[in-house]
Amino acid sequence: MSFPPAKANNERSEKVTVPAVRAMKAQGRRIAMVTAYDYVTGRLVDEAGADIALVGDSLGMVVLGHETTLPVSMEEMLHHTRAARRGIKRALLVGDMPFGSYQGSIDEAVQNAIRFLKEAGADAVKVEGGRRVADAVQRMTAHGIPVMGHIGMTPQSVRQYGGFKVQGRGEAERQELLDDAKALEDAGVFSIVLECIPAALAEEITASVSVPTIGIGAGPGCDGQVLVIHDLLGLSGDFKPRFVKRYADVGRIALEAISEYCREVRDGVFPTSEHAYR
Repeated sequence: MSFPPAKANNERSEKVTVPAVRAMKAQGRRIAMVTAYDYVTGRLVDEAGADIALVGDSLGMVVLGHETTLPVSMEEMLHHTRAARRGIKRALLVGDMPFGSYQGSIDEAVQNAIRFLKEAGADAVKVEGGRRVADAVQRMTAHGIPVMGHIGMTPQSVRQYGGFKVQGRGEAERQELLDDAKALEDAGVFSIVLECIPAALAEEITASVSVPTIGIGAGPGCDGQVLVIHDLLGLSGDFKPRFVKRYADVGRIALEAISEYCREVRDGVFPTSEHAYR
């Protein structure tokens, strides 16, 4: 089965690289990042012109049906990253390192990061946390592994937070996030995701670091934005956080189409001789 080409909205046709992403901040060019989890979503995100495609461990929730991202394994992440790679030609492909793959020894973290590049074809990896993962990030970047940081509401710490909650509202938390961003910058990350923090703080962090920031629930002051593809396409049911904008209601359209198919099969309307081989 083949898929028709999507209508592209590319501002650039050449391959997006890590240096190109870093340069976008100085150029004032905002970065568009979307999650992708398989060949089809990877192809769509790529042809639509996204700068970065993130194979997020959010697949644990939106694809595998878990309540959190915590159960996702390295093998599952590698599997989905390989699939997305087949559909992505120009966007920078980033693989999310799952819970437990980098929190142990630094050597283990480096080896798991290598697997994303070597076995799954990722261009870079993403890790959650600031100062506590800075040493591992520094070792990864020293070995030629591009790393994207992620601070604020880090989903892998959901048990510690007691739920998915906005971070950085108090003065102590504000300073901790500023310190985390600086630690990641010093460790060599090429960008930092800021998730669910007050807009003013996100803007302050963005101004304080030389690498691009990519927001999700962090207001308009970041250097770029990311959304989960299921959220922006309306495939997440009634789940719609404040920071999500739905650009289509594909879930409703798909439900109507599948319901009509079931009705036609039961009524004997489909298939007809038109759909049969002679």
